[in-house]
Amino acid sequence: MLKSYKTEIAPTLKQKEMINRAIGVCRFVYNFYLAHSKEIYETEQRFVSGYEFSIWLNREFIPQNPEFSWIKEVSSKSVKQSIMNAQRAFQNFFRHKAGFPNYKKKWISDIKMYFVRTDAKTIIPCERHRIKIPTLGWIRVKEKGYIPTNAKTHSIRSGTVSRKAGRYYVSVLVEEAESQKPVLHDWGIGIDLGIKDFAVCSDGRSFKNRNKSVCIRKLEKSLKRQMRKLSRKYESLKKLFNKSNNLKGEATRQNIQKQKLKVQRLHHRLDCIRTDYINQVISRLVKTKPAWITLEDLNISGMMKNRHLAKAIAQQKFFAFRTKLQAKCKAYGIELRFVDRFYPSSKTCHNCGCMKSDLKLSDRIYICSACGYTANRDFNASLNLRDCQTYQIA
Repeated sequence: MLKSYKTEIAPTLKQKEMINRAIGVCRFVYNFYLAHSKEIYETEQRFVSGYEFSIWLNREFIPQNPEFSWIKEVSSKSVKQSIMNAQRAFQNFFRHKAGFPNYKKKWISDIKMYFVRTDAKTIIPCERHRIKIPTLGWIRVKEKGYIPTNAKTHSIRSGTVSRKAGRYYVSVLVEEAESQKPVLHDWGIGIDLGIKDFAVCSDGRSFKNRNKSVCIRKLEKSLKRQMRKLSRKYESLKKLFNKSNNLKGEATRQNIQKQKLKVQRLHHRLDCIRTDYINQVISRLVKTKPAWITLEDLNISGMMKNRHLAKAIAQQKFFAFRTKLQAKCKAYGIELRFVDRFYPSSKTCHNCGCMKSDLKLSDRIYICSACGYTANRDFNASLNLRDCQTYQIA
């Protein structure tokens, strides 16, 4: 069984320089492969595979252009992996799974430095407080004891080093024995996701909207201020270039990079708080050991078209919740069910089954006109989702 672990690392200044150089080379090679494949396809009407491009790059292009020899100064595994990532992007486009691949942008796109063990006998050593990465050496891990250290039972196969908002992370893929799945109960849980409350469960539990907390509101207020500062710096840079003042323009450009980092850190901190809250909710749901969990197959892209609710829906991270819950249910052996998005879970009375077609979004209390059943709107929907018999298994 393969399991991934991701944690923050604290590299030295020299190691940061090596990581930044490797990430920059991977970005260049990725973009170079996209441009080269596009050019060959327009002239010769054929697709260049990643393997073919790698051979051409090492045997023809670099020897004929020695000014590009810096490509070979970083790990060859990282370069080959970036080429294969670009090939996979083309394949997804040909299979109509994604759009045409875009070029990776500096400081914006998520680019990773890849490393892998050379063979099955090779061990990537890891201790409680540090990990040894090929071409980088020993790097201190901030979260001590998180990555398994026993090489006999938990063997690290490969990993990536990434950079985000000035912080560095390592993600490793560990090969470990499959754990025994727990004994489950004979009942299930229905979950109704929403904006007022993040999730309302059929067992009576409800999880509040984390984005309404004081901590999030303060960070968002600070983010607005920092983004205003960044916008003003861009405007001042335009005025300086119009006046041809290059010295002040260079200083302003450096200040823009510093301000960009402040904005990125705030965005990253908000994302970490929301992701951590999702992990806590999933952990509390799965630890009750239900036989099944039922969710509604929400049309998130359609819901995002409502400009009044788009920001609130995006902040809830419903897709990340669904993906993480699916992986956790698979590990515990819990059946994850998805009900059709057009199933009227909110409009149906759980007591008598009567449908209330004139139910509005502002009606937070469900009152059945047939039997007089009264309940919270979201709780009634969660009960209907739990007992729904038409579903698809993830």
